[in-house]
Amino acid sequence: MCNYTSGENGTEMRHPTYAFVLGSVILVGLPLNALSLVILCRCHSLKSPSAVFMVNLAVSDLLLVVSLPLRVFFYATGTWPLSDLACICVTMLFRNNIRSSAFFITSISVDRLLAVVYPLRSRHLRTSSNAWKAAVFVWLLVLVINIPESMHFSKFLNKLNGSSCFEFKCHQRSLMHYIQPVLVFTMLVINMVCTALVSWTLSRRLNDSAGVKNKVNVMLIFAMNLIMFIVFFLPVSLGILIESWRPVIPPLICLASVNCCLDPLLYYFSFDGFWRRTEEVDSSLARE
Repeated sequence: MCNYTSGENGTEMRHPTYAFVLGSVILVGLPLNALSLVILCRCHSLKSPSAVFMVNLAVSDLLLVVSLPLRVFFYATGTWPLSDLACICVTMLFRNNIRSSAFFITSISVDRLLAVVYPLRSRHLRTSSNAWKAAVFVWLLVLVINIPESMHFSKFLNKLNGSSCFEFKCHQRSLMHYIQPVLVFTMLVINMVCTALVSWTLSRRLNDSAGVKNKVNVMLIFAMNLIMFIVFFLPVSLGILIESWRPVIPPLICLASVNCCLDPLLYYFSFDGFWRRTEEVDSSLARE
C-alpha cells in the first residue's frame, strides 16, 4: 500500500544538514573528478583497461555531482519547483551512479587480479577493446534498467501533484528494489575474493618480483574498493528494500554520495603505485 500524500509541509521537509553534506560533496567532488578525468585522458594511455574503467568511473561520478544541486535546493527549501520528469532524472542519476560505479570498481578489481595472479594468461583478455566493450555494456544495462524503474517511480509522483520529489511514503517496491541489493552484495563478494587472491599472490611473489615494489599501494586499492561497497553502496541498497530502514534513507543517500569524493584517491594509488609496476611485472615475467 502507498500513502501518496507526503504529510509534510515545506518547513517539515527542510533538512539543512542534508543540504550541507550534499553541498560539500559538490564542492569537493566536482573539481576532483573533473581534474581526474582530464589527467586520465591526457596523461595516461587509454590503451590500458584500468584507465578505461577509471575514465568511465569518473564520468559516473560527475553525472552524480551535477544532479546534486537540485537535491541541495530541495532539502534547503523543502520544495520541488520542477517537473516530475526532472525529479525522475535526478533520482535515476543517483541510482545509476551506485550501479555503474559498483560495476566499474569490480571491473578494476578483476583487472588487477588478472594482472597480478595471471599476468601472461590474461593478456588476451586485458585489452582496451574488451574494456570498452564491457563499459558500453554496463551503460546500456543501466539505461535499460531505467525504463521500467522510471515508469514505476512516475506513478507515485503523479499522485503527489508535484508536492514533493525525494520524500514520500510508499510501501510498494519495484523489481530493482530486490535485484540491486543482490547485485551489490554479489559484487562485494567478488571484490573480497579478488582482494584475498591478490594478497596471497603478493605475499609469495613480493620478494621474487622486483617490479612490485610497494605492496601497500597495491592493497590500498583493494581496501578502498571494499570500503566503497561496505560503507557507501550496500547500506543504501538495503535501505530501499528493508521497510524499517525507510526513515534513514535520506542520510544513507547523503553517505552514498560521498563515494564520488573518494574515487580520485583510487586513481592516485592505482597509477602512482600499481599500474606502472604491474606492467613491469608483466615484462619481467615474459622474459623469464
